[in-house]
Amino acid sequence: MYKYKLVKKINPQDKAAPKKWYAIPISEVPQTVKAMTRAATENTTTAPIEMEAALELLGRHARQQLQQGHTVRVGDLGTIRVSFKSDGVENITDFNAGAMIKNPRIIFTPSKEFRESVLQGIQFQNAGVLDEGISYASLSDYKKAKGITSGGSDDSGGSSIGGGGTGEDGEDGEGGFS
Repeated sequence: MYKYKLVKKINPQDKAAPKKWYAIPISEVPQTVKAMTRAATENTTTAPIEMEAALELLGRHARQQLQQGHTVRVGDLGTIRVSFKSDGVENITDFNAGAMIKNPRIIFTPSKEFRESVLQGIQFQNAGVLDEGISYASLSDYKKAKGITSGGSDDSGGSSIGGGGTGEDGEDGEGGFS
């Protein structure tokens, strides 16, 4: 279940429009490498320490390959590559890579299969509301604090890609995306 909070923001594409409520993702704390390798190798013949070693080797190899300008394929997950921005010059002899190449970054591009398998059936759950620096544990708590009464249906904001989902407080919801 992927959690989100509702935050009132200005639409960056129409700054004159009134603020609207937007969902922002709430990322959980990542597992440690040991916990991840134990979980990933459960019910397999691969030992967690073997997977840890393979990840370490992959990391070293990927660093080397990226520094040499190669794109790195990470199995069926996708590819990793380096990208950057650059200032332009009118005369080619004026180009100075050290001063004009800016903002280098590492880009991960998931494979089509990996992307589809992750997004297919992902479910979303409201993890609260953030309003004026105050974090409310749920939409119900926010409504109670603000004196908002439900007028008919209470859309809890829960949704999943491709079907129903679980809303706040475990209710089935018909969340929508705008």
